Amino acid sequence: MTPVVAASLLIVAAYALGSLSGSLLLGKLRGVDIRTQGSGNAGGTNAFRTQGAMFALGAVAIDIGKGALAAWLGLRFADGGNFAWLPCAAAFAAAIGHIWPIWHGFRGGKGAATVVGGIAVLWPAAVPVLFAVWVCVLILTGYVGLSTMLAGLSLVVLALTAQVDHARLVFAAAAALLLLFTHRANLARLRAGTESRFEKARLLHRWARRA
Repeated sequence: MTPVVAASLLIVAAYALGSLSGSLLLGKLRGVDIRTQGSGNAGGTNAFRTQGAMFALGAVAIDIGKGALAAWLGLRFADGGNFAWLPCAAAFAAAIGHIWPIWHGFRGGKGAATVVGGIAVLWPAAVPVLFAVWVCVLILTGYVGLSTMLAGLSLVVLALTAQVDHARLVFAAAAALLLLFTHRANLARLRAGTESRFEKARLLHRWARRA
């Protein structure tokens, strides 16, 4: 087997791994399909809103884990050789699998947790920055989707300012565009003023009202 064929097979395997949706797998154990509830999305936010915190935590842990595993497998195969791009490609393939999962009728989540899992392996120092942006936007606005999109865009800014290698820069840009695409309905609702808020997260707004 040539290295190119092996790399291609690893990307396919990463996509298949990403297709194992945390919320849908746990939902089978509970006898529910969260795609029939709430927003109809198979991601962590809808899992939290429809099934509770512990269910959502388990789903997100699985989704982060598969992104991290895909990136790690890419690193093991690349081994500093001519396939330095492979870990990023594997992580991105896992995110694609989460969004369009072959095991679940190509209807999955929005890919954020799986992207974070890949970043945790590819670029661990970026994770606290992404988390800080996500939390700050959520506290200020209460919009989970907006928080995720801006965190994704901040990854591109961070990659440009930190002057990372070409593979990670491309991954950052591709991941940010992917998150914008999967959150396009959220953008439309934001423009229309119909996007739902997570009011309990708007801490500054709540403190201001009390004051």
